[in-house]
Amino acid sequence: MAPIDRRALVDRYAVEVTEVDPRSPLSVGNGELCCTVDVTGLQTFPRLYDLGTMAQWGWHSTPPPDPAPTLADGVRRYDTPRGPVPYVDLADFDAATPGQRWLRANPHRLDLARIGLVVDGTSPDPVDLREARQRLDLWTGTITSAFLLAGTPFRVTTCCHPEVDALGFRVASPGRFAVRLAFPYGSESWHDAADWDSPDRHESVLHVPADGARIDRRLDEARFAVRVHVNAGATVRRTGPHEFLVETGAGVLELGVRFGVDPDPVTFTEALLASERWWPRFWSSGGVVEVDSSADARAPELQRRIVLSQYLTAIQCAGSLPPAETGLTANSWRGRFHLEMHWWHGAHLPLWGRAPLLVRSLDWYARTLDVARATARAQGYRGARWPKQVGPDGRESPSPIGTFLVWQQPHLIHLAELVRRSGDRGAVARYGECVLETAAFMADFAVATEAGYALGPPLVPAQESYYRERARVVNPTFELAYWAWALRVAQRWRVWSGSAEDPLWTAVADGLVRPTVRDGRYAAIGTPPWTVREDHPSMLYALGFVPETGVIDHGVMRATLHHVLADWDWPSAWGWDFPAMAMTATRLGEPATAVDVLLLDTPKNTYLPNGHNRQSDLLPVYLPGNGGLLAAVALMAAGWDGSPPTPGFPPDRWTVRHEGLVPAP
Repeated sequence: MAPIDRRALVDRYAVEVTEVDPRSPLSVGNGELCCTVDVTGLQTFPRLYDLGTMAQWGWHSTPPPDPAPTLADGVRRYDTPRGPVPYVDLADFDAATPGQRWLRANPHRLDLARIGLVVDGTSPDPVDLREARQRLDLWTGTITSAFLLAGTPFRVTTCCHPEVDALGFRVASPGRFAVRLAFPYGSESWHDAADWDSPDRHESVLHVPADGARIDRRLDEARFAVRVHVNAGATVRRTGPHEFLVETGAGVLELGVRFGVDPDPVTFTEALLASERWWPRFWSSGGVVEVDSSADARAPELQRRIVLSQYLTAIQCAGSLPPAETGLTANSWRGRFHLEMHWWHGAHLPLWGRAPLLVRSLDWYARTLDVARATARAQGYRGARWPKQVGPDGRESPSPIGTFLVWQQPHLIHLAELVRRSGDRGAVARYGECVLETAAFMADFAVATEAGYALGPPLVPAQESYYRERARVVNPTFELAYWAWALRVAQRWRVWSGSAEDPLWTAVADGLVRPTVRDGRYAAIGTPPWTVREDHPSMLYALGFVPETGVIDHGVMRATLHHVLADWDWPSAWGWDFPAMAMTATRLGEPATAVDVLLLDTPKNTYLPNGHNRQSDLLPVYLPGNGGLLAAVALMAAGWDGSPPTPGFPPDRWTVRHEGLVPAP
């Protein structure tokens, strides 16, 4: 069989834009830096679009209240089978103290700059834009935008350097135009990453070398610089406290805009050529799946989602930190990242043969291991306990939910194992300590009871609907299976790391309480109300997302799956739930169900023209959905150890070709 023509496949799904579509902006990025632009190829219409320029290192904190708050200020002790254990609780968001609010809001991710078009000395009006023709060339990672603005033709090229934090822009027009660079203060808002109403709280210092400008930025303790390179004949001048205009008397303006502590200049041409070299290598290596020649009419749409999700996760989820749920497009939860979502952002990378892109963020765990150890130690546990909602420093946030979640604990073990299975011979040496410390906490967290080793209380399961019951929740089905699988994997890592097996790890993995079954179906948790039919149907993920453990009865899980599909409250589900359910159906041997649920027609499973898995106005892009889709497709196409070929696609309606995928455990 001939190899898949990767370029032809990618080019078929290049994004074409012919109108102002505020819900579907385009982005360029490299995993560490991302810039989202409107139909002009710049950030000309920020009132219409969610437009950000964000970097993994771009964080800011406002000055703390006096006295400076600490996590100890909000500690509450919860009764557990082993005695009282302190948790950084926040019983009521509305009653939060100023210190608790500050701890939740800081640090926050910063919008680094707004880079927009100015025409005839004024900001353009979108009603004056006509004949838009914009294209995201996925094969080269570049955006070209052609349009008429107030009757004047423009052509803009936009790109991001793949190896340094630099953007490139080329604007060509016979009219009178300029490019404005504006810089905001940091915002503690849940969604907005920029505060444009506090000019006195930050500083922008302009230096003008011969080839452009350097703007030194100071926002409280945060410092960075913006190095602007321009082509011959262009100038940079200040037009406000934090606004600068780049102008040229010629018909072409080329900008290289680099961000960093002490950045050297990068030209537009350097950024463009680097992008045109890097992206073909990305698409030509790693995994590829081709399904769009299938008889099923939904196949081209699935193919589109597959291709665009690879691009979006590469530019937003492959940096040095675990990603935020909206990546580097816009803030959500103030840009802080959720470790229970890290699997959904990044597990597909080793499954698609691109493990080095996950390694970048997986290394963060080693850097913050001591913080996780301190959290476990403060609660009287061995090992390392990973938080939910954090910034780069690993400090958890006061919460009635996040500090009680546990399903992120096995993620590190799972992700490290996927990297190892991808062929990374150094994975055990690099992540062994983190894996073993994580497993030590997991084994110690489980409590021996007459019915077996139990999880909780207190506990909030993946299905967070039960958070008000956190003081009583025990033994969620999903977490029980995940605990067993991860501890067994960690035991192998322990041996590979040169230590003897830990008898407690085996005892816990083999002796966990059996999941609760009611009316022939798995309950979500082991206490009333048993199963609330909204949010994540998390009990399904005990088989599918979690490999075979022996904990789950396939017949009971099959009944549970079809009961969920019959009447679950889909508007309350989330984008990653649909690929997660597809994985469950695949492992149960129901490929038709897997495809149906992966492509279920419901708002939270919508993928916009730009590939964004939109959830709401505040979550205009939801990258766990994109990453989850790719993980599900890898399982459905390449299967797992000992599985039949393409176990997730019905052979009578689907023609599936794939290369470079790594089977799941």
